[in-house]
Amino acid sequence: MRTVYAFVFVSLDGYVATPDGGTDWFVTDDELERYSAGQGEHIDTIVMGRRTFELMASYWPTPEAHAADPVVAAFMCDLPKVVASRTLTSHPWGPTTFVADDVAGRLRDLKDRPGKQIAVFGSSALVASLLPTGVVDEVRVLLQPVVLGAGVRFLDGAPHGTTLERLDVRTFGNGSTLLTYRPVPTT
Repeated sequence: MRTVYAFVFVSLDGYVATPDGGTDWFVTDDELERYSAGQGEHIDTIVMGRRTFELMASYWPTPEAHAADPVVAAFMCDLPKVVASRTLTSHPWGPTTFVADDVAGRLRDLKDRPGKQIAVFGSSALVASLLPTGVVDEVRVLLQPVVLGAGVRFLDGAPHGTTLERLDVRTFGNGSTLLTYRPVPTT
């Protein structure tokens, strides 16, 4: 069975975006870029919510993205994407499948098929909705050493009492920390 992991970057005070949805506060370096590029070797499907998809679709297919980060741009553009959306049904950035209902069921189906890992990029609200379904095997939180003070909260809407078990901690030279957790099933 394939693994589904969520990869989300978060400010030190628990936000995934500024109040207007901005992510320009995210700081990277060569080491973190290598980590990001390395994810492409281990995944063959990308999952996103609509807002994250629209943000990614506005950047990764551009000549600027291919010039700045050709490895990540290649897998972001080439790999199949599953987008949770009740409003989008098509988009020129493909290959993309839009799922309006039962995203967890779609992911369970994908997990049962042969292949590499499945990555949910960004999409904190989607991850929060998927946690109680048991379909997410890992949550990888890239904690950024910045305080935003306001914005879109990480995992807003996750059920009260959701518990995660820490699997790993990795630090990066730019001050970021990658925290890897496994959701603990409720009994």
